[in-house]
Amino acid sequence: MGDQERLVQKQYLDLYADYYGAGAETAAKREIAAQQTMGYLTSVVGTRRFERLLDVGAGDGNVLSELDRRGIADELYALEISSSGIAAIHGRQLPAVKEARLFDGYHIPYPDKHFDLAVAIHVLEHVEHERLLLLEMRRVARRVYIEVPLEHGIGIRRSIAKGRPFGHINFYTPATLRNLLESSGLEVTDCRVVASSLRYEQHVSGRLRGYLKGAVRRLALEVFPRTAPWFIVYNGLAYCDCG
Repeated sequence: MGDQERLVQKQYLDLYADYYGAGAETAAKREIAAQQTMGYLTSVVGTRRFERLLDVGAGDGNVLSELDRRGIADELYALEISSSGIAAIHGRQLPAVKEARLFDGYHIPYPDKHFDLAVAIHVLEHVEHERLLLLEMRRVARRVYIEVPLEHGIGIRRSIAKGRPFGHINFYTPATLRNLLESSGLEVTDCRVVASSLRYEQHVSGRLRGYLKGAVRRLALEVFPRTAPWFIVYNGLAYCDCG
């Protein structure tokens, strides 16, 4: 039995095998989410450029496409557990992408400190053994950027039910996210709770309802920054030094 079979249950291997073969509506949502992620990332790193950047759990390459378009790194690399994701990334033919490889979800096939930055965008909520992956990211990179949904609040039962078909098995609060990263040996230099972009809200919920939901979400976070994530789902992001 190989490492992948030991660390990733068959039900998840089967789920992710053709995970990126969905229709145009899902593809549009991922594209908007990738643009949202770039807004979060640039709010943290500013105008900084990187020599080599690794996208761990790169999906179908939407974030890679935005990274390539904005020229954030000279060289981009991708790892993905889904063969359909790797096929989609290769199909994009992005100039800055030097390599896109299928991997087992845990073992990163690069030497120590090979990358200036490694990112994992909405990946950890899918990972059965989060710290094993984070330790590998810490090993191969000088800095790590993490983004996850903050779904572990008063509506956790609903979050579990809604997330299960998509492979969400871990649920975070701002505190548990920080603890996970610090207990994996990462030095968290920036950790934020952020609301979804207006464009994302309107794509998911419609023009008027999305506008209203977004306004409520942003206002609640501004007025009640500590308690709002307990009642409303946000995104959590963290920028870390790897030591």
